[in-house]
Amino acid sequence: MSFLSEALRLGQTPLHLETVSGDDVRRVVGLPRVDASGFAALLSPAASEHLETMATRAHALTLSHFGRTVSLFTPLYVSNHCANHCRYCGFAAPNSIPRSQLSLDEVRAEGEAIAATGLKQLLLLTGEAPRKAGVAYLEACVQVLRPLFPSISVEVYPMETADYARLTRAGVDGLTVFQETYDPVLYAELHPAGPKRDYAFRLNTPQRGAEAGMRVVNIGALLGLTDWRQEIYAVGLHAAWLQKRYPGVDIAVSLPRMRPHAGAFQPACIVSDRELVQAMTALRIFLPRLSITISTREAPSFRDNILPLGVTRMSAGVSTAVGGHAKPSKTEQFEISDPRSVAEIEAMLRARGYQAVFKDWEPIEASA
Repeated sequence: MSFLSEALRLGQTPLHLETVSGDDVRRVVGLPRVDASGFAALLSPAASEHLETMATRAHALTLSHFGRTVSLFTPLYVSNHCANHCRYCGFAAPNSIPRSQLSLDEVRAEGEAIAATGLKQLLLLTGEAPRKAGVAYLEACVQVLRPLFPSISVEVYPMETADYARLTRAGVDGLTVFQETYDPVLYAELHPAGPKRDYAFRLNTPQRGAEAGMRVVNIGALLGLTDWRQEIYAVGLHAAWLQKRYPGVDIAVSLPRMRPHAGAFQPACIVSDRELVQAMTALRIFLPRLSITISTREAPSFRDNILPLGVTRMSAGVSTAVGGHAKPSKTEQFEISDPRSVAEIEAMLRARGYQAVFKDWEPIEASA
């Protein structure tokens, strides 16, 4: 069993939300539990006129399930080699950018620079080139970083379950994988060549990670490729499917909006701040236990102001360049909008009555 058949149906059947009224939205917001049709109503154009009501409900649900806590992490890029031809990505194989991969000594230096900021949660990233940054290389990176970070997630290329199990044994406890778009036709157009072209294999990656023992599985769509309402609806249903099938796994969603990058690709649509707020509050009301990440793609003032509406995870002290923490680099995957340090993000959270969580997980082997 997989989510594939549902995703194909969602990708080929447009949402028809024109008949949703303001009364429908107010009724859904007041329900103790929201189903898929109610979730769709919260994404409708009519709901955009009721963001304050949705925000109030989303805030209450977030406090109930997460309190005033926000987990902090940062990405560590160890390689930008890539075999894919994604039309929208700065790391794509056709782009003429300097390519590099860190040695294990350089990985250690990056880890030490990040650990010095106080962070304990790390997201390890590569381009999608398994022949360059294979499982053995990633396993070696994790073994170098493990003494510094009790929680290490990976955002790399989709793997088989056995490979994910190998990484979990090495100390990886989280997986991030974005479907990019749930529209299978558009997906094929945007991924003309490379292993990422396999829509179904990528779509089933979160469940392979969950079955391999990942503690956290984070999914999402790249907002700006097509109609955001259709994409967020698919993301929400995918997250709901994963929550039901893997109740012991922390299912999370990221909401990345497209940022400038190398190459000439331009977003098909611009997702406004109000629309991103609508997407996030709709997800929170639909899935109260869902972890929601807002990255440094977003501007500082926007990240600060949407904190109460459902955010549970934030990146801080970010560099999207290979080796960018230990020494500056101009070869970034995309431009960030929030350059604040970890200390600055922590101070912002404290000033707004929130607690920055650096560590919420103690590995079994470390406590034995």
